[in-house]
Amino acid sequence: MRVIGLTGGVATGKSSVARFFQERGVPVIDADQLAREAVRPGSPCLAQLVALFGAGVLNPDGGLDRKRVGSIVFGDAEKRRLLEAVLHPEIRRLAEERIARAAEAGQRTLIYMAPLLIEAGVTDRVDEIWVVTVRPEIQLERLMARDGIDREAAGRIIASQMPLAEKERHGRVVIDNSGTPEETRLLLAAIWEQERAAHHE
Repeated sequence: MRVIGLTGGVATGKSSVARFFQERGVPVIDADQLAREAVRPGSPCLAQLVALFGAGVLNPDGGLDRKRVGSIVFGDAEKRRLLEAVLHPEIRRLAEERIARAAEAGQRTLIYMAPLLIEAGVTDRVDEIWVVTVRPEIQLERLMARDGIDREAAGRIIASQMPLAEKERHGRVVIDNSGTPEETRLLLAAIWEQERAAHHE
């Protein structure tokens, strides 16, 4: 089974690209979803995070306050490292479980969608990398619209990530999602047709 790592920057449209392939029967594993699952109430991971950062990281319902954790580790390399040391092994375990299940079910191709695939050094989990990218000004506008933030705040978030141009260099396939949703769908349909022909699917 071929595992495609799908990645890209913030607000580049990774989820809508993944949805296109999902509609064509390709299973998608979302690393963000796995990260949420790893810290569900009652999980050992959540208990470790409370021990590390205090009970203030919990919501009233006992779930993890992801925004609160984000604000604690943002700009603090040591705290971020502690967080990742708890989360990454569990995300890896969940990912490997899902990948094995898809292989057993006879799937030929699977998409592993992870925004930090390259940065987190987990490229060994995938066979190849596909990068979703957009023109910088479009990324800025989409992020402002999506999160309801101003240009300066959006710029800060983008600046804290690996530059898109650098990510693109890692991609065997680079998907430019700068156009309309319809243009992107046409582009994806052409890529998928090519891929299926190349892999005899």
